[in-house]
Amino acid sequence: MGHQMLISAQDLHAAQKNKKGLVFDCRFVLSDPGSGYRDYLEAHIPGALYAHLDDDLSSPVTASSGRHPLPDAEKFSGFLARSGWQPGIGIVAYDSAGGSIAARLWWLMKYFGHDCAALLDGGFPAWQAAGFELESGEVTNTSTPPVRLSATGELLRSTADILENLGGKGMILADVRAGERFRGEIEPIDSVAGHVPGSVNYPFDLNLSPSGKFRPVPEIRKGLLTLSGSHDTDDMVYMCGSGVTACHAIFAAELSGLKGSKLYAGSWSEWIRDPTRPVEPGNG
Repeated sequence: MGHQMLISAQDLHAAQKNKKGLVFDCRFVLSDPGSGYRDYLEAHIPGALYAHLDDDLSSPVTASSGRHPLPDAEKFSGFLARSGWQPGIGIVAYDSAGGSIAARLWWLMKYFGHDCAALLDGGFPAWQAAGFELESGEVTNTSTPPVRLSATGELLRSTADILENLGGKGMILADVRAGERFRGEIEPIDSVAGHVPGSVNYPFDLNLSPSGKFRPVPEIRKGLLTLSGSHDTDDMVYMCGSGVTACHAIFAAELSGLKGSKLYAGSWSEWIRDPTRPVEPGNG
């Protein structure tokens, strides 16, 4: 596990028989932050540890940050140590939302210099559909010594970077939220509706089939190449509401061989912290 980006339920089931690698359940619902953990306790893939989006894969919210600031190296290292992870151990992450939460863990491993994580294609529903066994209750591992992590800053773009490139030609800022949120027609989570001027909408689920599994790689690649046009992949910056589902779009790009996309980690929820920053189509 960990040497391929996307793993099927069947392959994960086979790998588990060899007791290799770690599996993380990342199920999470924004409107009910405790529900994912409750669902995990009720039933999960055998041996899976729980990774909480707010507590493990983010840092506390501040007055200037978005809803899910990136964890710093020390915090994320502590989470990995409690999970029993060490360099060379592969990770498979899953959720029940097409990988849109689990991709945050995949991206964080890459961000901190360890490209060893994969997503379970189709997530928990695919495992269930395959009829594989489940278990309940909490799984804990023996802690390992914390690993010193170093962030890969070139994978990020900041609010200052976005402001500097507003209306310019140096980047394509792709917002992967649903179209109605991008257009400001609804806003169920954030205090202001709309989008960053000059950004383009490319909902993350365009990369998924109706079953919640990833579309064939040639289809994903074709769509993303149409999105980027004449721009290099290095010019692609992905954002969403809080920098979580944007990781899913970066995963899809990498899966299709388009390397080098960047994450605007603060995303919309950080952008609107300052009322002087421009908003389209309105101010909610």
